Amino acid sequence: MDEKCGVVGVSLDDRAAAQPIYYALYALQHRGQESAGIVTHDGFQQHSHVEMGLVGDAFSEDDIAELNGPNGIGHVRYPTAGSVDSSCAQPFSVSFKSGSLGLSHNGNLVNASALRDELAGLGHAFTSDGDTEVIAHDLARNLLDDDLVAAVERTMGKIHGSYSLAVMHDDRVLGLRDPQGNRPLCLGELEDGYVLASESAAIDALDGELIRDVKPGELVVLEPDGAGYESHRLVEPDHTARCFFEHVYFARPDSTIDGELVYEARRELGRQLWAESGIDTDVVMPVPDSGRAFASGYAEAANEGDGSVEFAEGLMKNRYVGRTFIMPTQDERERAVRLKLNPIKSTVEGKTVTLIDDSIVRGTTSTQLVELLRDTGAAEVHLRIGSPAIVAPCYMGIDMASREELLAADRSTEEVRETIGADSLAYISHEAIADALDTPREDLCMGCVTGEYPYDIAGEATDREVSRPTIDGNRASAGD
Repeated sequence: MDEKCGVVGVSLDDRAAAQPIYYALYALQHRGQESAGIVTHDGFQQHSHVEMGLVGDAFSEDDIAELNGPNGIGHVRYPTAGSVDSSCAQPFSVSFKSGSLGLSHNGNLVNASALRDELAGLGHAFTSDGDTEVIAHDLARNLLDDDLVAAVERTMGKIHGSYSLAVMHDDRVLGLRDPQGNRPLCLGELEDGYVLASESAAIDALDGELIRDVKPGELVVLEPDGAGYESHRLVEPDHTARCFFEHVYFARPDSTIDGELVYEARRELGRQLWAESGIDTDVVMPVPDSGRAFASGYAEAANEGDGSVEFAEGLMKNRYVGRTFIMPTQDERERAVRLKLNPIKSTVEGKTVTLIDDSIVRGTTSTQLVELLRDTGAAEVHLRIGSPAIVAPCYMGIDMASREELLAADRSTEEVRETIGADSLAYISHEAIADALDTPREDLCMGCVTGEYPYDIAGEATDREVSRPTIDGNRASAGD
């Protein structure tokens, strides 16, 4: 499972935007570790610095000092659409007759190829194979004829898929969230301006105050002097398609997304997990760090009755080893598990253990951890998972693996349990996800656990009535 991306946009009074954007990107580093970039505008010209690598490696003090201007956008990326090289690193910048554009994108378009072909036929030359450049070119084309809001609305009518965008047109910064609200985006206030970011943790890092989430289908335009912002609700959908996996895994626990603190959502998911499939064992332990909040809620719910379950750390994490799912080969992923986690013998030996994690994707980590606990002397190992079984790929911005690689894609829960080697295995239900997030099922994207999607994806089923925009070389008519 590869990372999503993180976007930031800042407009300040008379202070350079680059340093605050840099700090905000640090707060969003968990969303992407392949590349980092900042684009600023000083009122006369655009300045850009984009490099491969982590935020701390991508920028020097001199790089930040040369990014002049009080307005800017930033991006951290892990690849979901496009090559794994500098050509797809963001923000993507383009200059055209009506000025300059910078664009940061979190999400994935499912009709990028059709729109790219249309634009190429109109003479647009592309330098990458990513969908972000397609959005930038279409927006630049529309800005030749329309004002900013109308141009964005026209582009919105053509692109189909998930997107939260931080865009800079000359010195004006704007944020746009797709009509289904699939990717998160929020708005915050600083002492001397405003900020848009994928997660509220980035606003906290700047000592700002979260104002609210950007609404699905909403365009927010920041004033260039940091004095305020405008809101334009371009689309008001009947239903949203919020990605439930943001709350299950990707977002930082200290972020608030769509009005809910992620940490508390995960604790509630843990409580629901106990209610649905709780089992009495000597100890409940999380897979660090992703299972910690789930395990806390699970153990608390277990102890509210007559039970007495110990919540303990049974696995010690080596924080100098990267996330196992970014290892490119299976052998490297298996080695990384052993490097990353080491058991605490006194917690495990001779005990019956409930191990709690957020999800099972390929099953490599779960299989090795069960084996590791047994080798350490666990009497029983029961596995509880804070998401439903992942049975299908994600097309909305997470490179989650193909069906062939997903352990649960063609296996029953019992078959997965046998493969992993646990004494028992249970996932949380689809209904419990909706209850824990206090969101109607029809307002969530759960394509990876149902195989039905909120977008028109070739060869896949949909969970609602939806159609792609019609690309005809002029204007496009949007579907639902």
